Amino acid sequence: MSTVPTVVARGHRVYDVVVAGGGPAGCAAALTLARAGRTVLLADAGTGPPKAGEALVPVARLLLADLGVAEAVLGDGHLPCYGNLSAWGSDALHAVDFINDPYGHGWHLDRPLFDRRLRTAAGAAGADVVERACVRRPVRRPDGIWRFALRCADGEEHVVQARYVVDATGRRAAIAVPAGARRHTADRLTAFHVCLDPAPAANDGCSLVESDPHGWWYTALLPSRRRLVSYFTDADLPIAVPRGAEDFRRRLLRTRHISHRARPHGLAALQRPRRAPAHTTHLDRVHGDGWVAAGDAAAAFDPVSSQGIITALYTGLSAGQALDARLRGDSTAFDDYAAKVTAAGTAYEHGHRTVHTQETRWSGHPFWSRRQANPHPMKGDASR
Repeated sequence: MSTVPTVVARGHRVYDVVVAGGGPAGCAAALTLARAGRTVLLADAGTGPPKAGEALVPVARLLLADLGVAEAVLGDGHLPCYGNLSAWGSDALHAVDFINDPYGHGWHLDRPLFDRRLRTAAGAAGADVVERACVRRPVRRPDGIWRFALRCADGEEHVVQARYVVDATGRRAAIAVPAGARRHTADRLTAFHVCLDPAPAANDGCSLVESDPHGWWYTALLPSRRRLVSYFTDADLPIAVPRGAEDFRRRLLRTRHISHRARPHGLAALQRPRRAPAHTTHLDRVHGDGWVAAGDAAAAFDPVSSQGIITALYTGLSAGQALDARLRGDSTAFDDYAAKVTAAGTAYEHGHRTVHTQETRWSGHPFWSRRQANPHPMKGDASR
């Protein structure tokens, strides 16, 4: 699956669509297009630190079924998630149990395994899939054909041509931004992640969120029996200044509920937290001359919403459907897709404000006052 197709190496084929990015959004777009009979190249750069600890909500089963891959990607290797616990608005734990959810339980994902299975499914559907390869130097020719350099892990570059491109490159939107789209950033949310040592006896089946004056904590058991502990705050607040593993450990131990989950894993040899962006951001437009953005490239949401992967799957599927319709001559397909992304953002805005107004204990602290005063997190400043 990682081998560069002969037609690419020789530069003979003009694909209907090149999908840049092999995460959930890119795979959903490639699957949709390949099953519609389109010629597709899916290029997965495989760059950046591996993602860990992500949860998938039960309704995602429906989207994966629509893609025809539910059984293939949700098999062995993931842990079931039976609900969410939160100490938010008070010290008491509040439980949301999935027992009554019509789609069953959720999942704590082995994220690299999840993504690999999606790429395998895209290849089985007929897409050409190249891993550890990134799409570079996009040029839109006068005849409407895109020309790219496909740079592989061995340093070789191959010419790739396509009629359309899906930008599924994540928050950097590596195709859309150079093509003229502008990124709007609503906040400065930043995550600090540590993975604790395995605890073979650990068996909790729920994620846990706990707020504090300057942000909020999250923990979940991973399929490896390691535990992810994350802290979310704004990058410009004093607490976000890096102080190393010992400071993180002290703050973790001051939590009421997170520390209880973390102690069985041992905290003596805690590693320095890994920092990652978690801010809300979106493009001012999600399509342009021969391109469509999906996943985090189109819109990335605050992780408290638990919508990251499901939004990626939904926008990838919808982008693939829009491109297929456009290739069939539907001139309104891209605008219809943009309306779907806007509707998803509007629903997110409502939920985002509702969640943050429930925490009233620290309304005078900047982290909380910013979110309680701003009813439109998707309408921040534009930046390039």
